Order: sequence, then C-alpha cells, then structure tokens
Amino acid sequence: MRRVSQIVFRLAAVALLATTVAMPTANAQSPGNTALKEHLGDKKPYNVVQNRFFLKANRFEMSPIVGYVPNNPMVKRFVFSALGAYHFSETFAAEGAFLFAPDSGKGDLKDLTHTLVGIAEQGSGDVNFQQPLDKMVMGATFAARWAPFYGKINLIGETVLNFDMYGVAGLGMLSLQSYYATYDSSLAAEPKTALIEDVRKPVITPNLGLGLNFFVNSTMSLKIDGRSYFYVGSKPQYDPDTPVTESRLYNNFVASVGVSFFVPKMKPRLYNF
Repeated sequence: MRRVSQIVFRLAAVALLATTVAMPTANAQSPGNTALKEHLGDKKPYNVVQNRFFLKANRFEMSPIVGYVPNNPMVKRFVFSALGAYHFSETFAAEGAFLFAPDSGKGDLKDLTHTLVGIAEQGSGDVNFQQPLDKMVMGATFAARWAPFYGKINLIGETVLNFDMYGVAGLGMLSLQSYYATYDSSLAAEPKTALIEDVRKPVITPNLGLGLNFFVNSTMSLKIDGRSYFYVGSKPQYDPDTPVTESRLYNNFVASVGVSFFVPKMKPRLYNF
C-alpha cells in the first residue's frame, strides 16, 4: 500500500511539473501574443504602468483655466488662461499659454494697502508717502512639460481615478500696469485711498510650475496647476522725491484649476498596458 502511494505521488508531481512548463509555451504561442510580436517587430514594449487608462501621445490638449495670485499682499489678481499643448509622447509635451487678468482699479486693492496708506498719513503727515503697486494684466508663455509620474487612486473602493503629475518650465512675457496708492483727504468715503496710474511695462518672465491631471474619460481631465512667473524690476519707491535705482526679483505665483480636452479621439490600445 505504501509503495502504491509513493508511485501516485510521483506521478502527480511529474504531471504538475509538465503543466507548469507547458503553460508559458502555450501562452507564448497564443494568437494574441503572436499578433503582438508581429506588430512590435524588434521594438520592445514601453515600460509603463499596467492597464493605463489614458493615452496622450500624438494628441492636442486645450485647457480653459481660472487662477488666483495668492502671494501679492497689495492687490487681488484673478487670472483667466487658455492653454494649448501637443504631446509628443506620454511624458513630454510642448505648450503655449495666454493669460488675462482684468484690471478693476481700486476694487483690486486689499485691506493691507488701505491700512499702510492710512498709517503713513496719520503717523507723519509731512511725508509724501506712496505705495507702489504692480498689477499683472496680460501675458503669453511657451514651455516644455515633463510628466514622469502616472498613477491611480482607488476612491472608496468603487472607482479608480487615473492621474499624472507634471513639471513645466518655460519663458514668456508679462504686461504689468504700475500704480501708486496715496491718501486723499478730499474723498468723502472711507477708505480715503487714491490710485494714481503710472506706466504699463512689459517684462520677460521665466516660469516654473507643477501640476496634476485627473483623467475623467478618454477625452477630458481635471487640471490643478501652480506656476511661478519671475521677473526683475525696480525696488519699491515709497517717496516720489527719492528715486530708486536698485532692482530686485519679483514672483507672481498663479494657483489655478481647469478642464483639459484632448483631440483627436484616443486610438484603441493594441495590447494591455
């Protein structure tokens, strides 16, 4: 009886080993793998996240975006942008953007500006104090985008949301409207801040940023984007009788959200990646 059991055990082990060896061979000779091998030729499959839901290569992206400049303590700046990009691959794209920020005059002034002008008037009335302001009103930039990270989020165990993270670097031009805020006692209503318009100046602006795309379907994604627009300008001149000749580096940081549309329609995937 014991000898019979040993024989049965050995036969089962041999059968299991034969099945294990045969499975890769069978899979390798399946019609799907044969077609994939003929399609690729000598090329190797691109190493990406498995079961990628969204493909960007050879597609155009168009994005309406709304943003805000949170790091300007003196004025409020709401920025409306139109962004276009072409994706050469899943990781690299070239883009151009147009920015517009409406100028609402005194309506853009923050409370800090009114406070500084009022304190200067009350503390030393003999000093002709002015608060310099620069408003970003328009701009155009060109940039390169690199998206090395692609991932998935499992939302409450029901839905898988695909996303990618990108970095962007480029060069462009901003149009800045300069103002001076001063105290005007002749104004009837508080705050008694007058806004004096100065020159409009164009500046060259390198820009750097990071962003996220959350892919809703094969043609649309939700976008979160943050970019810094740098430029060199004169230091603030608080006294009109004392000219300032030194310069400093300024940064307009724009935090924005928007929707991206991709064309043409995404091609069907030839294999599961």
